[in-house]
Amino acid sequence: MPIWKARRTLLIVGEGRDEEAFLNHVKQLYAPRGCGLTVTIKNARGKGALHVIDWTARQIANADYDAVAALLDTDADWNSKTERLARTKRIKVLKSEPCFEAMMLRLLGVTTIGDAKTLKKQFAPYVNHDATLRTHYATNFGTVCLQAGRTKEPTIDALLKLFDK
Repeated sequence: MPIWKARRTLLIVGEGRDEEAFLNHVKQLYAPRGCGLTVTIKNARGKGALHVIDWTARQIANADYDAVAALLDTDADWNSKTERLARTKRIKVLKSEPCFEAMMLRLLGVTTIGDAKTLKKQFAPYVNHDATLRTHYATNFGTVCLQAGRTKEPTIDALLKLFDK
């Protein structure tokens, strides 16, 4: 039996548990087994954009990937220093502006107003009140929603391009 080998490897780091669950949902939709792309999803455990980029840089010091990206919020620690570090380490930054929940609500055509706490509360019903479970993204964030979202959310477009062959 021949040994199957990935043609491409991709690491995507999510800022926290919600991003990790969403990224695993996207991986399930766009990178089925045997597609020639091996996707690794990791969780940087929050603490702002600089921490996420730093943490991602440490991950790639230990392993070699064809492409590396980080999905993070721009409401904490996103500045020119963080951006420069990401560029230096060749980490593609997927910016959720100002936060993940706001981006996801915009995908659904929902108007986003308020701070991160308000947006989390507004987002909760769309993920069965638990954004940390991959399966909770299936109902509202399937391929139709994600493909349509490519035109209105540059971050979703950039994320899906990572999965393109």
